[in-house]
Amino acid sequence: MSVLPRISRPLSRSLATLHHGPPAGKRCVIVPASLERCPSECHRVAVVMLNMGGPSTVAETHDFLKNLFLDRDLIPLPFQRFLAPVIARRRTPQIEQQYTDIGGGSPILRYTQLQGEGLVCLLDELHPETAPHKTYVAFRYANPLTQETARQMKADGVKRAIAFTQYPQYSCSTTGSSLNEIFRRGKAAEFGDVEWSVIDRWGTHPGFVEAVAINIEAALAKFPAATRDKTVLLFSAHSLPMSVVNRGDPYIMEVSATVSAVMDRLGHSNPYRLVWQSQVGPSAWMGMQTNEALKGLARLGEKQVVLVPIAFTSDHIETLYELDLEYAKEARKHGIEVYRAESLNDSPVFIRALADIAVEHLRKDGPTSVQLGLRCPGCTNATCGQQKEWFRQGGR
Repeated sequence: MSVLPRISRPLSRSLATLHHGPPAGKRCVIVPASLERCPSECHRVAVVMLNMGGPSTVAETHDFLKNLFLDRDLIPLPFQRFLAPVIARRRTPQIEQQYTDIGGGSPILRYTQLQGEGLVCLLDELHPETAPHKTYVAFRYANPLTQETARQMKADGVKRAIAFTQYPQYSCSTTGSSLNEIFRRGKAAEFGDVEWSVIDRWGTHPGFVEAVAINIEAALAKFPAATRDKTVLLFSAHSLPMSVVNRGDPYIMEVSATVSAVMDRLGHSNPYRLVWQSQVGPSAWMGMQTNEALKGLARLGEKQVVLVPIAFTSDHIETLYELDLEYAKEARKHGIEVYRAESLNDSPVFIRALADIAVEHLRKDGPTSVQLGLRCPGCTNATCGQQKEWFRQGGR
């Protein structure tokens, strides 16, 4: 059987030295999405990396915001089709400046691609029964959007796919929204004839916990040894409106479980709190807000803080602008010495964790987790129930 020519390159230095990675000298084969259609036999399983995305350039900011405000799973608005473009236009100049300040765009696509490529390279070695694997990126609000990825997967002849959320903790507003979009596109046959399964949450996976803990330890090492154990660990996650929390969304519970697992791994070496960032609008959101917590710690006499992004796996505007430029600067004004734990990005420990999560998924029975099938007690979104049943049947 003839197949298309492939572009081969060695593993990156960090990934090649990962314990239990591919054998020495092993070359990772990456097939770019720009190649022509590949026979379905060429890639037996697709791994679709789900995330919200972000504008790769400043010029993409408006479209990103418009797509975000059009999503009723994230922000339900009255007259949404009309209000969303108006809100996006009003917010675009401010958000464009923020992306300019962090270097001219979000790096989330680059890191997601690196994570996906490293994941499938390891997956070929760890689970050869379903090799070769190919990674795709499906962003909710920025390119490559889910509909673009659907067209590419259909052109590539994909027959089996794993929807792999890159939100470690599940929320109907994040992973749920991405799965709803795959469901809508799948029902419309935009992916072609694909058998689906889902990795919907992994916030306490030991590999993920280890990767986070390593980065915290590196940040703590920047403080003097004599005062290091007094440093406050401030875990920061994206907040949710209380209207979402109060209908039974599991996100708060799952983020808390992640923090607990990380602190267990660290031996509870430092005082810590879980706080929330990125509130938008006047309605009530989950608190305490990260910036207010920093001010409160300063008032109470705390002098050293490590900020830990605990619900983000890649750097983007919430880490590079909010945490690094806004909150850290404000904390220093109040006399706090603050460092941020690095995001996971291309961490080889994290990429190995992603591969392990995928292997565990491939070895288990059933297309979804037990937890995915349970709707929030206060759910009124009919699409949510339809989506869960569709995935339970393997996307049929």
